[in-house]
Amino acid sequence: MKRSDKDQLVAELKAKLDGAAGVIYTDFTGLNVKKVTDLRRRFRKAGVEYVVIKNTLALRAVNAAGLTGQKLKGPTGVVVAKDAITAAKVLTDFAKENDAKPAVKGGLYEGAVIDEATVKKLASLPTREEALSILVGTFNSVLMMFALALDGRKTQLEGSAN
Repeated sequence: MKRSDKDQLVAELKAKLDGAAGVIYTDFTGLNVKKVTDLRRRFRKAGVEYVVIKNTLALRAVNAAGLTGQKLKGPTGVVVAKDAITAAKVLTDFAKENDAKPAVKGGLYEGAVIDEATVKKLASLPTREEALSILVGTFNSVLMMFALALDGRKTQLEGSAN
């Protein structure tokens, strides 16, 4: 590959990394083309990018984006996500279905280095939409209890007036 082509790949990955909240490095060894295509399709549906690139180029892009890269060995796929929780969920669900493949090598979440255990913890968290719906449900139940308490007090006052 020519130097200009490598520089272009690094620039493209750096542009993707600039707005990313999370980056996860995976080892896709043991997955056939059909399964990798299925994984890419799931990521694309969730709004997540999955890039297979040489380790040195990936690290150059990560460092150029102002993040701290980790040493990578072997075949590496880079998951780039604006919503790291969604990316972790898709990756974890796919790995459960495919004998723990792809394996997580590590990554970055909001600028901090993370490991496989942290990716699993992220996957167990609710997504932004789920968290908002839980919050709205909580507010709704508090307001409902308040309305019922007021109604009960009103009924009690009306009963004592008679």
